[in-house]
Amino acid sequence: MKNNLDLSLYLVTDSTYHTEESLLYTVEEACKGGVTMVQLREKNTGGRDYLEKACKLRAITDRYHIPLIIDDRVDVAMACGAAGVHVGASDLPVAEVRRLLGPDKIVGATAKTVEAAQKAYQDGADYLGVGAIYPTTTKVTTVLTEVSTLAAICKAVPIPAVAIGGLNRKNMDILKGSGADGIAVVSAIMKADDPKKAAEELLAAVKEL
Repeated sequence: MKNNLDLSLYLVTDSTYHTEESLLYTVEEACKGGVTMVQLREKNTGGRDYLEKACKLRAITDRYHIPLIIDDRVDVAMACGAAGVHVGASDLPVAEVRRLLGPDKIVGATAKTVEAAQKAYQDGADYLGVGAIYPTTTKVTTVLTEVSTLAAICKAVPIPAVAIGGLNRKNMDILKGSGADGIAVVSAIMKADDPKKAAEELLAAVKEL
């Protein structure tokens, strides 16, 4: 699984406008629609609740053979047996996460500069999240990243990179020629009336790119 990472359509969850039931439903429908990786992101959830949700989500992603990545929390990822962890600039350093998880788990890192990308790669990251390409509606502080920076990062490191930030079916053409391996989305699926259809359409658009 780790050697053939498919980042074509990477779903990052957002619980702010979901009950737990609707969150799990949305993720399952998105899995049916073709998302290739799922990240559980719970910025304001305590460890116990985070783990409980992660275990429920893993039961779904396992059914569709899709890797579950946990945002930030190495302990939660280890406890629920997730495929890996994604860390941002203010989270645990990539090298520490790699040391804690060992060589077989997936470690993703956010990178907004070529230097940060190279450092993450050297420290053991398996893939990079690059953005925000567009302003986002999630409650995460974002700094916009030029597509030229994304392209430079893709050229500078041998690991795959996924573009994130406000991307949807109608605006992803901006990524043409950037070298990105896929897109990461939050609202485009988490806010969709029909998450399965949204995922299908997004995946088709990514493949056209």
